[in-house]
Amino acid sequence: MVVIVILGLLVSIVAPNVLQNQDRAMVEKARADISVLEQALDMYKLDNHSYPSTDQGLDALVKKPTSSPEPRNYRSDGYIKRLPQDPWGNAYQYLQPGEHGPYDLYSTGADGDEGGEGLAGDIGNW
Repeated sequence: MVVIVILGLLVSIVAPNVLQNQDRAMVEKARADISVLEQALDMYKLDNHSYPSTDQGLDALVKKPTSSPEPRNYRSDGYIKRLPQDPWGNAYQYLQPGEHGPYDLYSTGADGDEGGEGLAGDIGNW
């Protein structure tokens, strides 16, 4: 019986720390994905003299857009092989022009809704 109580206490101490580290890892994964997408967007701009429009979106990094403004020097194999989803299974959001810079690129966080705080907050390139 004493062993069960001790194990229960250990689990109650260790479990919150493990879960908190997992949450931090998911936020860091989102930041890493955003960094990769930023690099691909910068390469797109170097080749085509502008970022993809909001309507073209991040899909422009995978396949050549056919809507205006059409890219002039699009790479035959695109800029990334596939678009990642954020760690919570949602699409990354892209706005061009952005409110925080030439474009905004962000995850809507754990809750999947814009805004919020903590884990539910947006994780962006700003």
